[in-house]
Amino acid sequence: MHAVGVLALDGVVPFELGIPARIFGAARDRAGNPLYTVATCSLDGRPVCAEADYGLSVAHDAALLAGVDTVVIPPSHALGPIREEGRLPGALRAALAAIRPGTRIVGICTAAYVLAAAGLLDHRPATTHWREADRLQRMFTTTRIDPDVLFVDDGDILTSAGVAAGIDLCLHLVRRDHGSEIANEVARSCVVPPWRDGGQAQYIQRPVPEPRATGTAPAQTWALEHLAERLTLADLAARAHMSVRTFTRRFRDEVGTTPGQWLIRQRVDLARHLLETTDWPVELVAHRSGFGTGVSLRQHLHTAIGVTPQAYRRTFRPTTTAPAD
Repeated sequence: MHAVGVLALDGVVPFELGIPARIFGAARDRAGNPLYTVATCSLDGRPVCAEADYGLSVAHDAALLAGVDTVVIPPSHALGPIREEGRLPGALRAALAAIRPGTRIVGICTAAYVLAAAGLLDHRPATTHWREADRLQRMFTTTRIDPDVLFVDDGDILTSAGVAAGIDLCLHLVRRDHGSEIANEVARSCVVPPWRDGGQAQYIQRPVPEPRATGTAPAQTWALEHLAERLTLADLAARAHMSVRTFTRRFRDEVGTTPGQWLIRQRVDLARHLLETTDWPVELVAHRSGFGTGVSLRQHLHTAIGVTPQAYRRTFRPTTTAPAD
């Protein structure tokens, strides 16, 4: 099983601290066997003071982190010199330095400060809570902070936006490790959406829309039911009873991305599901997911996740025998 170690620092936010155990702990194979173990530690094995009005006892000290496959660091409201000066306390620096090379490291919300101060985000893309993005960027100028996304996957280093975005990131890791079918089952078990469209840009405070304004949700629902068809911006706007210009603006405000980018993402997700759950030829998967041709599917899938359809299928359906791309 894949071992996950969670590091609780003083001032840890209990909600985010509980996310890894809840999401990874719910991941099971088809026989019902757990796919991950999750253990929580503090730097010295002693209880930590939570951001709430209680303390938290843990079963391990930071030596745990040297033996796991994924390290998750939840946010803390007591980062002190880390957030103010970009400087890690000695015990935390030693704990991070002891992590084995190749271990996957995840920072939820403001834990991005910890990763940045440790030098793990140098010349890498990352994100954090949108309220902290500008400050983090000023402090660590070589890090490329994206304040709009829910999470950033840069291979062995991953960061998420604030609070519930940690759920999105952990579900993404389950999906990356074991495919969308298991990730969807975890989401269903935890009563959360398996994928949230757009980024945290949609949660940044904006003026409340006029009550008479019509949302774009009906157009999204209709599009999801007709992904195999040729869909134009005019078609979507008509379903929302808006002009193309108004629809495009409202869609970006509500979803955090353009209609075209959203539509490609939905088609990629459908194609991934079909590659995982059927033996259909790539051309048929391309047709059913709305890409039209295998060439188009290969291009979009490679752009989205960096692999070809057959390589993706071999990863998540290893017993499937299929012709070469």
